[in-house]
Amino acid sequence: MLKVAIVLSLLAMLASLFSGLFFLVHDAGRTRRVLQALYLRVGLAALTLALVAWGFLSGQLVTHVTW
Repeated sequence: MLKVAIVLSLLAMLASLFSGLFFLVHDAGRTRRVLQALYLRVGLAALTLALVAWGFLSGQLVTHVTW
């Protein structure tokens, strides 16, 4: 369940990235929609980071590094 939440937040971040690009090209900087997309993307990045940290601390996510 945690992995699904992480993947969904990454997909939402990607969608916010492309919506910000669309607003930048379409509005030519006349509106605040690009800034709102940036705020959303930063919030989603913080949420993703928090989910990954919580997963490692709770033991739901583990690394299988052999070195």
